[in-house]
Amino acid sequence: MGAIPTQRETVSRATGAPAHPAGVSARECARAHVTLLGSSLAPGAAREMVRAALTDWSALGLPGTRHWTEHLAADALVVVSELVTNAVVHAGTDVGVVCRLEETGTLVVEATDHHPSRAPRSGDQETPHEIPEYGRGLRLVAALAESWGITYRPGTKTVWARLRAAGAETGETPEAAGVTEAADAAGVVSAAGAAGVVSAADVVDGADMVRTAARIEAYGAERDPRFSGPPAGPPPEREAGTGRRGRDREWLGRGALSFLAEASDLLAGQLDEDLVASLTGQLIVPRLADWCAVWLEDESLGRGAWSDAPGAVVGARLARVWHAGESHIEELRRALEKDPPRPRDPWRSGPVAHPWPGDALGPDGAHGVALAYRLVAGGRPLGTLVIGRSGIAGFPDEITGLVEDLSRRVALAIGAARQYARQATISAVLQRGLLPGAVAEIPGVRSALVYEPCDKGGPSGDFYDLFPAGDGRWCFAVGDVQGKGPEAAVVIGLARPWLRLLAREEYGVPDVLDRLNQLLLDDATEAADAAARALVAAGGPPVAPGDGPQTRFLSLLYGELVPHAGGVRCTLASAGHPLPLLLGPDGTVRAVAEPQTLLGVVEDATYTSETFELCSGDTLLCVTDGVTERRSGSRQFDDGDGLATALAGCAGLDAGLVAERIRRLVHEFGARPPEDDLALLVLQAE
Repeated sequence: MGAIPTQRETVSRATGAPAHPAGVSARECARAHVTLLGSSLAPGAAREMVRAALTDWSALGLPGTRHWTEHLAADALVVVSELVTNAVVHAGTDVGVVCRLEETGTLVVEATDHHPSRAPRSGDQETPHEIPEYGRGLRLVAALAESWGITYRPGTKTVWARLRAAGAETGETPEAAGVTEAADAAGVVSAAGAAGVVSAADVVDGADMVRTAARIEAYGAERDPRFSGPPAGPPPEREAGTGRRGRDREWLGRGALSFLAEASDLLAGQLDEDLVASLTGQLIVPRLADWCAVWLEDESLGRGAWSDAPGAVVGARLARVWHAGESHIEELRRALEKDPPRPRDPWRSGPVAHPWPGDALGPDGAHGVALAYRLVAGGRPLGTLVIGRSGIAGFPDEITGLVEDLSRRVALAIGAARQYARQATISAVLQRGLLPGAVAEIPGVRSALVYEPCDKGGPSGDFYDLFPAGDGRWCFAVGDVQGKGPEAAVVIGLARPWLRLLAREEYGVPDVLDRLNQLLLDDATEAADAAARALVAAGGPPVAPGDGPQTRFLSLLYGELVPHAGGVRCTLASAGHPLPLLLGPDGTVRAVAEPQTLLGVVEDATYTSETFELCSGDTLLCVTDGVTERRSGSRQFDDGDGLATALAGCAGLDAGLVAERIRRLVHEFGARPPEDDLALLVLQAE
């Protein structure tokens, strides 16, 4: 008899509510389900299914629906969208979607795919501004749901989430049967969790902001007027005037300021201009308009760069189109691309009329009003925001004024994102210029390198080099500058070219360090003197020449390799740097240098070097302090000769595998990612 198939379940709770024991079930009173093709249309179809189910169940007055709120409906739409999107993107199979109503009013949303070996991701690789639908990841699900998790069965994987209605009692964990691997708010403990499932503890601070963004993105009551939750009073038409204009005035009277505050918080700190454009569409539609579009302009072309084509801006692109009815988005995009915003004075305040896209919106949207707002920040025109409403003669003044306020915030966010992009580009170009374009190949020596800067957006303080110095000599260096960013880049920009120049002038290892030490001291003194002169010129107290901090310190491991018939002769010196370790074929490990003073600290310091033979199978490991000082609580990686122990376990491996194993051990040493740059160089005699 074969083994009985079991299911394995991973649970993550967004609240402290306990789960029911396996097998105990809250009574289900309604269920809706659909099987969808795994394509970009699946999330929208899943939302439509959930909208229709909520509408029907509310109209029937099923048990528990009295607890529902407008926010619960919005949360359900966001959750099903994210679960289905994750299944489509990361599993690539058909998706079964189930929405269940329990008698307590709790909603359970499930998405089942047929790729159980791949766990959903947290969203780090997602690109939400692309036209295809990619979710923001399970962080939203964790923020909105009472609990969520994954159930594995033979051939399938189900990701589920529970959304508890206000006042409802806590229900049971869906599909609770078989073996459960529970995880509390400290994190998910399972193979699936290790593969990228986000627990409640992984949700970034500011869950309320995530919730706000989620509800803006899928505001069910606004997108589908058939369902607006249980009525808290008279219908909107009876509350404030008649029709849509009355609802606008009623909402603006009580929600405009909080809307702008939430919009400012959402847009602040966004570092991608396309994401800003995407959020703008979600903020405006459907609350303020039926649709909107954002054009972004290329500032490098200068002001007033208009083409000869009717109304086209040189370098302008339609970054985002958003419509309350998702089926109209592509048609609307094509129509707007044919008729972009007209040239106008970019500093003119207020909106201007924009041509109505006509047939792109279907029979119900043949007529309406569209307005264009210029996006200007810091005196620079950055783009254009266009909003539209169907079936009206004009936008209320309250709406146009509110969108104008919002457009200023959007322009500032776009400007900040572009400034960040410029700085990131400069940093990346600078970083590339500070490192060698290629690592030299040395006869009889295999080499491997690991280089991982901690700050991806700025120059690292670590650097390396491996280059030919002529006359059958090759030189290598691994260095670490005090600090990071521009100051570190200045020191690396001085040190690396000088190392190459002195080596090719046939200076020995100690002489190279002596001269580099003096160079850094002279440069620091000149910088301090220049700062002192500037201070005196500004009216400050006089400063003696040479006074002031000298912060351009450099730790450096520098060596020279000379291959010969019997092996490779290595001469090296360590100036305030972690000592290099030599691994023999028998697994013995020893340090092959003596500690000496940092470069750029002591005037007239004299450096010495050590020479030894790299015999066949010997491996030399050179690292920066990002390796030796990697922390796990109060412990460091090199405590108790931890690095030597790790290297001893690499006996028999080639250079590439040694480098990869040390890198992996360093990463695994602590629960958090490394907080310093990592650089290590492995040289192995063949």
